[in-house]
Amino acid sequence: MSDPTGFESAGDEAGRNLPPLRLHVPEPPARPGESADFTHFDIPPAGAQARPDEAAQPADMRDLAYGLVRVLNEEGQAVGPWNPKLPPETLLRMLRYMALTRAFDGRMFRAQRQGKTSFYMKSTGEEAVSIGAALALSRDDMCFPSYRQQGILIARDWPLVDMMNQIYSNKGDRLKGRQLPIMYSAREAGFFSISGNLTTQYPQAVGWAMASAAKGDTRIAATWCGEGSTAEGDFHSACTFASVYRAPVIMNVVNNQWAISSFSGFAGAESTTFAARAIGYGIAGLRVDGNDALAVYAATRWAADRARANGGPTLIEHFTYRVEGHSTSDDPSAYRSAEESSQWPLGDPINRLKQHCIALGIWDEDRHAAMDKELAELVRDAAREAEKNGILGHGLHHPMESMFEDVFEEMPWHLREQKQQMLDEWKAAGL
Repeated sequence: MSDPTGFESAGDEAGRNLPPLRLHVPEPPARPGESADFTHFDIPPAGAQARPDEAAQPADMRDLAYGLVRVLNEEGQAVGPWNPKLPPETLLRMLRYMALTRAFDGRMFRAQRQGKTSFYMKSTGEEAVSIGAALALSRDDMCFPSYRQQGILIARDWPLVDMMNQIYSNKGDRLKGRQLPIMYSAREAGFFSISGNLTTQYPQAVGWAMASAAKGDTRIAATWCGEGSTAEGDFHSACTFASVYRAPVIMNVVNNQWAISSFSGFAGAESTTFAARAIGYGIAGLRVDGNDALAVYAATRWAADRARANGGPTLIEHFTYRVEGHSTSDDPSAYRSAEESSQWPLGDPINRLKQHCIALGIWDEDRHAAMDKELAELVRDAAREAEKNGILGHGLHHPMESMFEDVFEEMPWHLREQKQQMLDEWKAAGL
């Protein structure tokens, strides 16, 4: 009896003639020993993307999730409708913060290699993502960062010594050594505690933004994650709540092409852009040149103005490149071409902003070299000051009993007993 659907059953001979299924496993363009190749990237000229009104409907700006918002062209000129037209003092402040972030990273990386701390993560090549955004946000907007946005604290003039104390987990560490180095927390700077669990900060940021709106406040939230983290459930839960409640939040996806050893294709980059994830949620989506500090500033300011006007959330993909290893525990030469960082087509963010300032006549190479020297000395002096409070392996820097503190407002009886038992055993051991 023939199948009325027109399809043969799995046991029929005809079914055996079907081609076998194949599983697609994403593969990066180049592996170690191969030549780097970025020719598949479609990079539009600076100034080519339209700038919609901040009140535009997400459905009317779909193209911006697939293009690339750029301001600085190859000649160092700021062009197009996204040009924020910043005054010279703001441009130079932005350049200084970016250079200071890189100097800070360099010093802390060496400290880890010298055994002064156990761990560090650099943001080399991604400085524009944090600095451009920090200057576009208000000082009291709450930031929910990932672990490569140390530039936000630096742009908010947070003391370098305090950041280093946390990295060294020494007696000056306000977090008392309880957090992995680089997982800062600074409420006074609007910098929410960093978590090692991927993307937990997304629903936290959306929840904070919803609370701000419910209270009739004027502050908005901004959060960051890597492109690989968009595969986490927390990312999608946050997008759902942000869309439904039109939360005043900016959700940043830092697409730096690589996780610790797998490239962005494993998070879906071969199929579409990360900004396009916004479309299905009815959220405004922007894809931005993450190595262009002016484009980052302009996109963040646009999204912030939209949020403050009750226009809802914005998802921004920052298209950038991780120049260094994922962390001091990583060796990128084991999984990617050694040529990639030097051939990245969007260049170095600090150099691009420097060339723009030079083209404007407000800066020059000599002043830049002098600034780099000044900042290196500033970071060196801060490191020496922080190291007076202790470094890794130089004894216990916090009292033993502190491990029982700061969990409950009032310590319960069973923890008091455990603390005393520990101290008694410690004393009996002669330690």
